Amino acid sequence: MKTLKITTGVYWVEIEEANLRILCGCPADAVKHMKKRGFIEEIEKNGVKCETGPNAILLSDVLIQNGQFANLTEFPVLQMLYLQGMIIPKHPNNNGTKPLLIGGEDMVNSQMEYIFRGNYGLVNKEELLEAGGVSPEEADEMMKIKLFFAFGNINPAQNLLDRRIVLDDPIAIRNEVYIRRLKLNVYEISYKDEHTIIDLNLASHERYEAPFQLGYQFIKREYFSVIHSGEGDGWDIHRPCMSSIIVFQGKIYLIDAGPNIATTLNYLGISINEIEGIFHTHVHDDHFAGLTSLIRTDRKVNYYATALVRASVTKKLCALMSINENNFENFFTIQDLPFDEWSNVEGLQVMPFYSPHPVETNCFVFMAEWGNDDKTYVHLADTSSFEVLDRMLQNNVITQSKYDKIKNNYLQTAHLKKIDVGGGMIHGNAMDFRNDDSHKIVLAHTNKPLTMEQRQVGSSAAFGMVDTLIPANHHYNYILETAFNYLRFYFPNAPLYDIHYLLNHPLKNFNVGSILFKKGHVSDSVYLLLSGSVDYIDSKTNTIHTFYAGSLIGFYAGYLGMNALETYWAASNIQTLQLPADAYNEFVLRNNLYVELKKLEDYVILLQETWLFGEVVSFPILTKVARMMTRVWLEPNTSLYTYQVTDLHLIVKGEVEIWFGSQLIEKLQEGDFFGGEFILFGEYCNFELRMTQDTNFYCLPAQELTDIPIVFWKLLETYEKRLRKAGKNEISLFRKSNIGQPQKK
Repeated sequence: MKTLKITTGVYWVEIEEANLRILCGCPADAVKHMKKRGFIEEIEKNGVKCETGPNAILLSDVLIQNGQFANLTEFPVLQMLYLQGMIIPKHPNNNGTKPLLIGGEDMVNSQMEYIFRGNYGLVNKEELLEAGGVSPEEADEMMKIKLFFAFGNINPAQNLLDRRIVLDDPIAIRNEVYIRRLKLNVYEISYKDEHTIIDLNLASHERYEAPFQLGYQFIKREYFSVIHSGEGDGWDIHRPCMSSIIVFQGKIYLIDAGPNIATTLNYLGISINEIEGIFHTHVHDDHFAGLTSLIRTDRKVNYYATALVRASVTKKLCALMSINENNFENFFTIQDLPFDEWSNVEGLQVMPFYSPHPVETNCFVFMAEWGNDDKTYVHLADTSSFEVLDRMLQNNVITQSKYDKIKNNYLQTAHLKKIDVGGGMIHGNAMDFRNDDSHKIVLAHTNKPLTMEQRQVGSSAAFGMVDTLIPANHHYNYILETAFNYLRFYFPNAPLYDIHYLLNHPLKNFNVGSILFKKGHVSDSVYLLLSGSVDYIDSKTNTIHTFYAGSLIGFYAGYLGMNALETYWAASNIQTLQLPADAYNEFVLRNNLYVELKKLEDYVILLQETWLFGEVVSFPILTKVARMMTRVWLEPNTSLYTYQVTDLHLIVKGEVEIWFGSQLIEKLQEGDFFGGEFILFGEYCNFELRMTQDTNFYCLPAQELTDIPIVFWKLLETYEKRLRKAGKNEISLFRKSNIGQPQKK
């Protein structure tokens, strides 16, 4: 038995005699980590080229660890099925053995549904029509295309995968190998007289690692530009997956969100709460997995796609998270875009068009009006090669008119075009674009160097390279507009001339790793963070916290003359507005802000120290929440029922017991919370709440928290845990009702 560490939180267990190779832990880009470490190699078997790799995956008991999703199994499963050949007809590795998922029953089932949706998206005509945006005739044609890619049959997940449900007692995996759970996320794997212990828990300071290292960038906010943020595919160990970032009028929009999107953005000096919206092409993990980062933010991100893509994404994401599909609207502000029509997105013209693929896929054309010279960017991910389109036409899968329309859409002339050249049955071919008249073509979605032939069609793009289609007026600075909006938010009652007084101070950039404040030192400046992120270590808990764009770093020390409580450093390249402490102090005194700021200080510090608000929630949102907080005291032996508690109650001091009948469900102490379930979810289980001592709370209107995705997710997660402890089987009933929908007034 061989046990090796692949990367943080991920291990390899191999029992050669039993022909078992287990990937233990499966965060984003696990395949790339295995390739980097040599656990996956290219070989030739019986004259057939293929790859080695795992044939089983041990899942984490916990879906999310330290803010990152722990189970994203789609690409490791695809590697087993197709690159190892376990599903390919007549392949030497197709011997009847299926990829194996090992874990708790709920986790295994949700992963199987998530993989199923990742393979097929919407799976019948009824689902296509229910999503909307297509006619019955178009739905029939799309199903013919889907079945063409699926070799004529949509297989349920159990036809592709095996599963083993882990219990506290040993259960057989395969060939005399056994596994049992010792405690949460800790397992013992045994074979004959050997055994190994696998602990998948991350320490409080640990994070899952990205497989690539990239250069740190400073990105200028242009009027209309394209940042090349990924040119690789799901197998490329050196580059992020194919994606782009559009900057329009200084605002930042993603095109797709692949694995480790937060790391990619950090290299670009962009914090995740700066994202205005995402344009989404399809549901495959190399374009989808980053959504798991976007839902763990403090505000809803605008979501733009056709109804078909949005519907398939909803089914896959909610399967992964084991939540009702209605909850998608609690994490994103949805705007469905019609096929083949221009839509106005905050002044940017956007047109999606259909692209044949195993799952619902739309490519995008973006246009910014500029006098008589409108600028266009075409993003083609994922596409079919013309050879595959020819086969579809010859086999009556598509009509001649559909064939012509797809080719014309692909070949339309643009100022800038990025195309998928991944090849094979489900990706594009660079040579199809040899006569394309676009001004510039970028070739992407590959893990191989470009050939000389491909270089005659287009070029590669280095990470962080920017194509500026319409530059910003050099007299206008979008970053200052951002600063103005933040200052107006923090100081809504200050006169405009005093806001301009603050704005007239210098902009200052810091390189990654630079220290802004040292613990115990008095700073001579306050910094308004305009882009990027700043980290500090909480010395009480030894955990890393992050300030995102919009935060006032040194908010309190500037007017109190306090020593810095912690050391703060730039986690990326950052841009700031530097406010001298004396000038800031004069501003506070001149506007009689001391009392208000001191009150906010107490509230914000308390919120930062809680599990509910302390992770990912940015300083501006914490400030907004702090302004809504009211104080409540309750005496010992007071008893309430959850139907009576419409607000969220955050415990400041004391203890509350949650009872269900005669069963004690949980003891809540400082920093814990309860209440607001009916407002938040539209349903509630009537728990009894008993105050065992003098207890005081901060109350928050629950309705206001539905627009903070990370907080809503944690509230939903906590509520369902309490239901499970109560032995309530109504969880599934709640999920079929309107759980996740705010109460309609």
